[in-house]
Amino acid sequence: MPSRKKTTMFASAFCTSVSSFVLICVVLGTQQWVSSEVRFSRSDTSVTISLDYGLFRGTCEQFVEAGLQVSKKTFQVADSLSSTKTKSTNVAIIVILVLSLLTSLLSSGFTCTNAVSNPYQTFLGPIGVYTWNSICGILILIAMILFPVNVEAHSLSEELAHGCSTSLQSHIKSKHSYGYSYWIMLLILFLNLASLIIIYFYDHASYSKKKEQERPIENAPKDVILF
Repeated sequence: MPSRKKTTMFASAFCTSVSSFVLICVVLGTQQWVSSEVRFSRSDTSVTISLDYGLFRGTCEQFVEAGLQVSKKTFQVADSLSSTKTKSTNVAIIVILVLSLLTSLLSSGFTCTNAVSNPYQTFLGPIGVYTWNSICGILILIAMILFPVNVEAHSLSEELAHGCSTSLQSHIKSKHSYGYSYWIMLLILFLNLASLIIIYFYDHASYSKKKEQERPIENAPKDVILF
């Protein structure tokens, strides 16, 4: 059976890993990734398309300069994309998040195993936790970089706006605001970092204790050594 200290440390890391897993599910399931206002010219007036969307679905509204508002429309992101760049980047982000979900699940399994037992295999111990949490954090960071690139550089919002309205002519300007679904990934990064720090402190303390046990003669009193 593991010591009380080990159980406490790995149980704390287990809680952070499970929290990371749950938050990744929230990120994948919600559509509040970005809110965009895209303005186009049309005939003698201008049209503003307001979009709220995530990786799978979103909503859009159309506002004409004269004050006319078209009812809100729901759309599927994949069906509204025609450009190869935007579609492939969106798919890549989904795949990366699914992989991070799996690594977070593995991290939860490893920390739970160490909290209730002492596995013989080295990789099932702290090394495995380091590995899966590091991979998860890297994948989340990549997703956080790719999504703004798709919005800003690949004009994702402008492309989705064309699917919400017809007869749009030249693009005038766009304004983007990233929502809680996107910023939750920052919290996931901190949770993975917290897991790494917790296991590092346990591993470092365990290593120091092991070194002390290997060299008991150096810490023994002089009279005992002479005897």
